[in-house]
Amino acid sequence: MRKYIVAGNWKMNGTLADTQKLASEVVNMHKDEVNNGVEVVMIPPYIGITEVQRLAKGSEVKVGSQNCHKEDSGAYTGEISAPILASYGVDYVIIGHSERREYQSEDNTLLAQKVGQAHRHHLTPIYCVGETLEEREENRHFEVIEQQISEGLFHLSTDNIQRTVIAYEPVWAIGTGKTASKDEAQEIHSLIRDLIARRYSQHIADEISILYGGSVKPNNAAELFSMPDIDGGLIGGASLNSRDFIDICKAVK
Repeated sequence: MRKYIVAGNWKMNGTLADTQKLASEVVNMHKDEVNNGVEVVMIPPYIGITEVQRLAKGSEVKVGSQNCHKEDSGAYTGEISAPILASYGVDYVIIGHSERREYQSEDNTLLAQKVGQAHRHHLTPIYCVGETLEEREENRHFEVIEQQISEGLFHLSTDNIQRTVIAYEPVWAIGTGKTASKDEAQEIHSLIRDLIARRYSQHIADEISILYGGSVKPNNAAELFSMPDIDGGLIGGASLNSRDFIDICKAVK
Protein backbone atom coordinates (compact mmCIF):
# COMPACT_ATOMS: atom_id res chain seq x y z
CA MET A 1 0.00 0.00 0.00
CA ARG A 2 1.22 3.50 -0.86
CA LYS A 3 2.67 5.30 2.15
CA TYR A 4 1.82 8.93 2.94
CA ILE A 5 4.84 10.89 4.18
CA VAL A 6 5.62 14.39 5.40
CA ALA A 7 9.35 15.00 5.81
CA GLY A 8 10.85 18.19 7.24
CA ASN A 9 14.17 19.21 5.69
CA TRP A 10 15.76 21.57 8.21
CA LYS A 11 18.64 22.37 5.82
CA MET A 12 21.51 24.28 7.50
CA ASN A 13 19.47 25.49 10.46
CA GLY A 14 19.38 24.74 14.17
CA THR A 15 21.76 25.30 17.06
CA LEU A 16 21.72 22.60 19.74
CA ALA A 17 19.09 24.54 21.70
CA ASP A 18 17.01 25.11 18.55
CA THR A 19 17.24 21.44 17.66
CA GLN A 20 16.16 20.28 21.09
CA LYS A 21 13.22 22.68 21.19
CA LEU A 22 11.96 21.93 17.68
CA ALA A 23 12.36 18.15 17.90
CA SER A 24 10.69 18.00 21.31
CA GLU A 25 7.76 20.08 20.13
CA VAL A 26 7.27 18.03 16.97
CA VAL A 27 7.40 14.71 18.84
CA ASN A 28 4.95 15.86 21.53
CA MET A 29 2.54 17.50 19.11
CA HIS A 30 2.70 14.50 16.81
CA LYS A 31 1.71 12.20 19.66
CA ASP A 32 -1.23 14.41 20.67
CA GLU A 33 -2.53 15.55 17.27
CA VAL A 34 -1.45 13.43 14.30
CA ASN A 35 -3.64 10.36 13.91
CA ASN A 36 -4.13 10.17 10.15
CA GLY A 37 -1.51 7.47 9.49
CA VAL A 38 1.00 9.81 7.82
CA GLU A 39 4.67 8.96 8.38
CA VAL A 40 6.45 11.99 9.82
CA VAL A 41 10.19 12.49 9.32
CA MET A 42 12.58 15.08 10.80
CA ILE A 43 15.74 15.71 8.78
CA PRO A 44 18.21 17.89 10.72
CA PRO A 45 21.83 18.74 9.86
CA TYR A 46 24.17 15.76 10.38
CA ILE A 47 25.38 16.93 13.78
CA GLY A 48 21.81 17.03 15.09
CA ILE A 49 20.80 13.51 14.05
CA THR A 50 21.72 11.76 17.30
CA GLU A 51 20.00 14.37 19.46
CA VAL A 52 16.85 14.27 17.34
CA GLN A 53 16.85 10.47 17.54
CA ARG A 54 17.18 10.66 21.31
CA LEU A 55 14.21 12.99 21.57
CA ALA A 56 12.14 10.92 19.11
CA LYS A 57 12.85 7.61 20.87
CA GLY A 58 9.66 5.77 21.72
CA SER A 59 7.62 7.86 19.25
CA GLU A 60 6.58 7.05 15.69
CA VAL A 61 8.53 9.99 14.26
CA LYS A 62 11.36 8.95 11.91
CA VAL A 63 14.74 10.62 11.37
CA GLY A 64 16.55 11.27 8.10
CA SER A 65 19.75 12.70 6.66
CA GLN A 66 20.09 15.47 4.10
CA ASN A 67 22.64 13.63 1.93
CA CYS A 68 25.04 10.71 1.67
CA HIS A 69 28.25 10.02 -0.26
CA LYS A 70 28.59 7.60 -3.15
CA GLU A 71 31.35 5.62 -1.37
CA ASP A 72 31.25 3.55 1.81
CA SER A 73 34.28 5.28 3.36
CA GLY A 74 37.49 7.09 2.48
CA ALA A 75 39.33 10.40 2.42
CA TYR A 76 36.31 12.61 1.78
CA THR A 77 36.54 15.36 4.37
CA GLY A 78 33.19 16.82 5.36
CA GLU A 79 31.15 14.03 3.77
CA ILE A 80 29.04 11.27 5.33
CA SER A 81 28.41 7.76 4.05
CA ALA A 82 25.35 5.55 3.90
CA PRO A 83 26.87 2.89 6.20
CA ILE A 84 27.67 5.56 8.81
CA LEU A 85 24.09 6.80 8.66
CA ALA A 86 22.73 3.27 8.84
CA SER A 87 24.87 2.53 11.89
CA TYR A 88 23.21 5.47 13.65
CA GLY A 89 19.75 4.13 12.87
CA VAL A 90 18.79 6.74 10.28
CA ASP A 91 15.65 5.85 8.30
CA TYR A 92 15.63 8.19 5.28
CA VAL A 93 18.18 10.09 3.20
CA ILE A 94 17.52 12.96 0.79
CA ILE A 95 19.34 12.52 -2.51
CA GLY A 96 19.49 15.06 -5.34
CA HIS A 97 17.98 18.10 -3.66
CA SER A 98 18.09 21.02 -6.09
CA GLU A 99 20.43 22.95 -3.80
CA ARG A 100 23.01 20.17 -4.05
CA ARG A 101 22.44 19.82 -7.78
CA GLU A 102 23.16 23.55 -8.11
CA TYR A 103 25.77 24.34 -5.43
CA GLN A 104 27.65 21.01 -5.47
CA SER A 105 27.13 20.33 -9.20
CA GLU A 106 25.61 16.91 -8.53
CA ASP A 107 24.37 15.27 -11.71
CA ASN A 108 22.07 12.34 -12.36
CA THR A 109 24.95 9.88 -12.80
CA LEU A 110 26.36 10.68 -9.36
CA LEU A 111 22.90 10.66 -7.81
CA ALA A 112 22.19 7.21 -9.26
CA GLN A 113 25.27 5.96 -7.38
CA LYS A 114 24.03 7.58 -4.15
CA VAL A 115 20.59 6.01 -4.54
CA GLY A 116 22.28 2.63 -4.95
CA GLN A 117 24.33 3.25 -1.81
CA ALA A 118 21.21 4.10 0.18
CA HIS A 119 19.56 0.85 -0.84
CA ARG A 120 22.64 -1.25 -0.19
CA HIS A 121 22.63 -0.02 3.40
CA HIS A 122 18.86 -0.27 3.92
CA LEU A 123 18.13 3.46 3.93
CA THR A 124 15.07 4.81 2.13
CA PRO A 125 16.16 7.42 -0.43
CA ILE A 126 14.01 10.47 -1.04
CA TYR A 127 15.09 11.24 -4.60
CA CYS A 128 14.41 14.84 -5.63
CA VAL A 129 13.56 16.05 -9.12
CA GLY A 130 12.44 19.41 -10.42
CA GLU A 131 12.82 21.98 -13.17
CA THR A 132 14.11 25.55 -13.07
CA LEU A 133 11.96 28.52 -14.03
CA GLU A 134 13.87 28.83 -17.31
CA GLU A 135 13.24 25.18 -18.15
CA ARG A 136 9.52 25.55 -17.45
CA GLU A 137 9.23 28.76 -19.46
CA GLU A 138 10.97 27.00 -22.36
CA ASN A 139 8.41 24.19 -22.03
CA ARG A 140 11.15 21.66 -21.29
CA HIS A 141 9.94 20.64 -17.83
CA PHE A 142 8.57 17.25 -18.93
CA GLU A 143 11.85 16.45 -20.65
CA VAL A 144 13.91 17.50 -17.61
CA ILE A 145 11.84 15.43 -15.18
CA GLU A 146 11.96 12.37 -17.44
CA GLN A 147 15.74 12.61 -17.70
CA GLN A 148 16.18 13.01 -13.94
CA ILE A 149 13.95 10.00 -13.25
CA SER A 150 15.38 7.71 -15.92
CA GLU A 151 19.05 8.49 -15.29
CA GLY A 152 18.74 8.58 -11.50
CA LEU A 153 16.44 5.62 -10.82
CA PHE A 154 16.01 3.24 -13.73
CA HIS A 155 19.08 1.20 -12.82
CA LEU A 156 17.21 -0.01 -9.73
CA SER A 157 15.77 -3.48 -9.33
CA THR A 158 12.03 -3.95 -8.94
CA ASP A 159 12.47 -4.44 -5.21
CA ASN A 160 14.54 -1.29 -4.76
CA ILE A 161 12.36 1.02 -6.85
CA GLN A 162 9.45 0.04 -4.61
CA ARG A 163 11.50 1.16 -1.59
CA THR A 164 12.27 4.56 -3.14
CA VAL A 165 10.43 7.80 -2.39
CA ILE A 166 10.38 10.50 -5.07
CA ALA A 167 9.97 14.20 -4.31
CA TYR A 168 8.97 16.70 -6.99
CA GLU A 169 10.31 20.12 -6.08
CA PRO A 170 10.04 22.77 -8.80
CA VAL A 171 13.24 24.76 -8.31
CA TRP A 172 11.39 28.01 -8.95
CA ALA A 173 9.13 27.33 -5.94
CA ILE A 174 11.78 26.46 -3.32
CA GLY A 175 12.17 29.21 -0.75
CA THR A 176 10.62 31.79 -3.08
CA GLY A 177 7.12 31.86 -1.64
CA LYS A 178 5.82 30.72 -5.03
CA THR A 179 3.98 27.43 -5.14
CA ALA A 180 2.97 25.31 -8.09
CA SER A 181 -0.80 25.21 -8.41
CA LYS A 182 -2.40 21.95 -7.40
CA ASP A 183 -2.97 21.16 -11.09
CA GLU A 184 0.63 21.97 -12.06
CA ALA A 185 1.92 19.76 -9.25
CA GLN A 186 -0.52 16.94 -10.07
CA GLU A 187 0.50 17.05 -13.73
CA ILE A 188 4.15 16.34 -12.87
CA HIS A 189 3.29 13.75 -10.21
CA SER A 190 1.13 11.95 -12.75
CA LEU A 191 3.98 12.08 -15.28
CA ILE A 192 6.39 10.57 -12.75
CA ARG A 193 3.99 7.77 -11.92
CA ASP A 194 3.49 7.09 -15.63
CA LEU A 195 7.27 6.92 -16.18
CA ILE A 196 7.59 4.37 -13.38
CA ALA A 197 4.69 2.36 -14.80
CA ARG A 198 6.27 2.26 -18.27
CA ARG A 199 9.65 1.16 -16.93
CA TYR A 200 8.40 -1.28 -14.28
CA SER A 201 4.62 -1.82 -14.00
CA GLN A 202 1.45 0.04 -13.15
CA HIS A 203 1.18 -1.91 -9.90
CA ILE A 204 4.63 -0.77 -8.79
CA ALA A 205 3.92 2.81 -9.88
CA ASP A 206 0.74 2.85 -7.83
CA GLU A 207 2.65 1.77 -4.71
CA ILE A 208 5.41 4.42 -4.84
CA SER A 209 5.15 7.54 -2.67
CA ILE A 210 5.63 10.80 -4.60
CA LEU A 211 5.93 13.91 -2.44
CA TYR A 212 5.57 17.57 -3.35
CA GLY A 213 7.98 20.23 -2.12
CA GLY A 214 8.18 23.93 -2.80
CA SER A 215 6.81 26.52 -0.36
CA VAL A 216 4.25 24.15 1.19
CA LYS A 217 2.49 25.90 4.08
CA PRO A 218 -0.47 25.11 6.34
CA ASN A 219 -2.74 27.26 4.15
CA ASN A 220 -2.02 25.40 0.90
CA ALA A 221 -1.11 21.89 2.09
CA ALA A 222 -4.62 20.40 2.12
CA GLU A 223 -5.31 21.58 -1.43
CA LEU A 224 -2.04 20.12 -2.72
CA PHE A 225 -2.41 16.86 -0.78
CA SER A 226 -5.95 16.41 -2.12
CA MET A 227 -4.59 15.57 -5.58
CA PRO A 228 -4.60 11.85 -6.45
CA ASP A 229 -0.87 11.46 -7.12
CA ILE A 230 0.51 13.67 -4.33
CA ASP A 231 1.37 11.51 -1.32
CA GLY A 232 2.61 14.12 1.14
CA GLY A 233 5.40 16.67 1.17
CA LEU A 234 9.09 17.40 1.55
CA ILE A 235 8.87 20.56 3.62
CA GLY A 236 11.59 23.21 3.92
CA GLY A 237 11.06 26.49 5.75
CA ALA A 238 7.73 25.53 7.33
CA SER A 239 9.35 22.51 9.00
CA LEU A 240 11.31 24.88 11.24
CA ASN A 241 8.09 25.93 12.96
CA SER A 242 6.58 23.03 14.88
CA ARG A 243 3.01 24.37 14.70
CA ASP A 244 3.18 24.88 10.94
CA PHE A 245 4.85 21.51 10.37
CA ILE A 246 2.31 19.57 12.41
CA ASP A 247 -0.57 21.38 10.72
CA ILE A 248 0.89 20.33 7.36
CA CYS A 249 1.14 16.74 8.60
CA LYS A 250 -2.52 16.88 9.66
CA ALA A 251 -3.52 18.12 6.20
CA VAL A 252 -2.79 14.72 4.64
CA LYS A 253 -6.06 12.84 4.08
